[in-house]
Amino acid sequence: MSQAGRRQPTETAGEDYTDRLQRLGGARWKRMLDVQAPYRWNLRRLNLGTTLDVGSGLGRNLANLDGNGVGVDHNPTSVAHSRAAGFEAYQVDEFKESPHARPGAFDSLLAAHLLEHLPAEEALEVISSYLPYVRSGGQAVFITPQERGYASDASHVRFVGFAEAAQACRDLGLTVTRQYSFPFARPLGRVFTYNEFVTVARLP
Repeated sequence: MSQAGRRQPTETAGEDYTDRLQRLGGARWKRMLDVQAPYRWNLRRLNLGTTLDVGSGLGRNLANLDGNGVGVDHNPTSVAHSRAAGFEAYQVDEFKESPHARPGAFDSLLAAHLLEHLPAEEALEVISSYLPYVRSGGQAVFITPQERGYASDASHVRFVGFAEAAQACRDLGLTVTRQYSFPFARPLGRVFTYNEFVTVARLP
């Protein structure tokens, strides 16, 4: 999934990256098996409320949020794809001019497969620029790939595990409330591409 912010790696900003995401997500076996079902369940059980999906990509998590999310992404092709699918998504500058860019407008912030695309300091800059749009006491959820998933995408620039995500939360003034491996136990992250680190934090 691509990210949103002021300065981004070109690897995720172009039409070719969107095409790659479409190819990966559109595999016939994935559609037949509804591979998003467990990830959809995982998001919904977190009770995120109205969610700002930062780095919304093609809108996969907007679909899983069942209409309770607004996406923002730096890749214009990905944003266009999300809109064509019926989701509400904006490019970075568009979002800032949208009616959603209000302090405390969202219950939660979701950054799924975003942090690993950015150097640590830049990731903090991007996330901190969106936190004012989340209400006091709201949630921030960070999802990052484990070893096999990290190695599967050449646009990843750093590995973000539990420790790195927790440090990011501390640097952002957030309190970590839960960390867990999903959908399988942590050791499977070395062989299963879609095993994820999930970090849930609370805003002040």
